[in-house]
Amino acid sequence: MTQNAGELRHRIMVQHFTSGRDEDGYPIPEQWTDYVQLWAKVTHLSGKDLIAAQASQSKVIARLKIRYREDIDTTMRVIYKGKTYAIDSQALEDTNTGYESVTFLLSTM
Repeated sequence: MTQNAGELRHRIMVQHFTSGRDEDGYPIPEQWTDYVQLWAKVTHLSGKDLIAAQASQSKVIARLKIRYREDIDTTMRVIYKGKTYAIDSQALEDTNTGYESVTFLLSTM
């Protein structure tokens, strides 16, 4: 079974936190930098799911589905429509082969 490309119609930017030193050895200020721009499916939780999540002290407000990748983790963040979201879960693989798509749970920062 293949991934439906039309389903991934939202443009997102994944960023990672960088720090380090420049070529002269001086520290570079810590900052978020763009890592990769992807097509994704962003689904905000329904009212019922949001209430259930809040009852369990979860801050999750949306799901993010992208094509299968192994390089995105919870230390990164997502920018979608000018809003910033924290990645709150490790990659949840699809139920078919495990190599078609991954889903992440997102919360506001």
